[in-house]
Amino acid sequence: MTRKRFALLRLTLACVCALLGVSSAATAAPLHLAVSSGPVSLLIYVAESQGLFQQQGLDVVHTECYSGRACLKLLTEDTVDLATSADLVLALGSFVRKDLAIIGTVSASSHQIKLVARRSAGITGPEQMRGKRVATVQGTSAQYFLDSWLLFHGIENQAIRPLFLRPDNLGAVLQNGDIDAIAIWEPLAGNALKALGDDGLALPNPRIYTQHFALVTTRADISTRRSDFVKLLRALVRAQQLVREQPHIAAQLLMRRLNIDAAAALALMKEQDYRVRLDQSLISTLSGELRWAVREGHAKSDGELPNPLRMVDSTLLREASPSSLDPVK
Repeated sequence: MTRKRFALLRLTLACVCALLGVSSAATAAPLHLAVSSGPVSLLIYVAESQGLFQQQGLDVVHTECYSGRACLKLLTEDTVDLATSADLVLALGSFVRKDLAIIGTVSASSHQIKLVARRSAGITGPEQMRGKRVATVQGTSAQYFLDSWLLFHGIENQAIRPLFLRPDNLGAVLQNGDIDAIAIWEPLAGNALKALGDDGLALPNPRIYTQHFALVTTRADISTRRSDFVKLLRALVRAQQLVREQPHIAAQLLMRRLNIDAAAALALMKEQDYRVRLDQSLISTLSGELRWAVREGHAKSDGELPNPLRMVDSTLLREASPSSLDPVK
């Protein structure tokens, strides 16, 4: 049953309850949220575990995804009401879907994506990457990071031997020696390093790309579920406060969610900026990604790129938490 058919059933029950004079509070439609697994989703984990969604009167149904691209696919298939995704995936999606709307970001990091290599492949630094087999996930923020990393170090894209694999396959293929390095997000990057042991190396990660992890929905859903989305944002703002005030409790939750130790959880948290917000840096990042998508052949343009300002709806966050807004100009 799709969420729309489920919502229709709920509405029918509510109408019956109204006719019978029975309270329909229990018939409120659940909010379906697709969440990418990783440290980027900590605020959602905290809000869920601490009952913050329930305090707002929400019934949030959480679906776990391997990547933001998989989460966005669930949204475009009308399986969920909201999805979490990195900015690059949303930039690509905007060429196809003009109705997508970012209502807030839940984390930002310049270190969420890492380049992990094998020392046994002769790699000790950027200069040894030429001619190496480097795998990533095509059409994702990891590929955008890899291209930006190569450009920063003056290495032409043609100087490496790129391969495109599923995100859950990268670590095993690297460990087997079938490739020399991978560009991938956390926690997969950390898992790959741990599996490699002394043979693993995380290459220097300059601040070449800050990934914004966003909450995205459709314009139609905003019109029908606006109040629920505002409540969800309020719950996440409260989760942001709890992470800041009780980081060790948040770290324990991240440990359990990602099956990592305490040191790894705290290290990942230090790499993230856990604020629910919308600011100008998101627009700037989206603008660069839209140009990259056309230049690299990931999207086709009729001469005019999607307007990143139209990809954002700040009105809900303004209602939920005005202080979380750095006005998008």
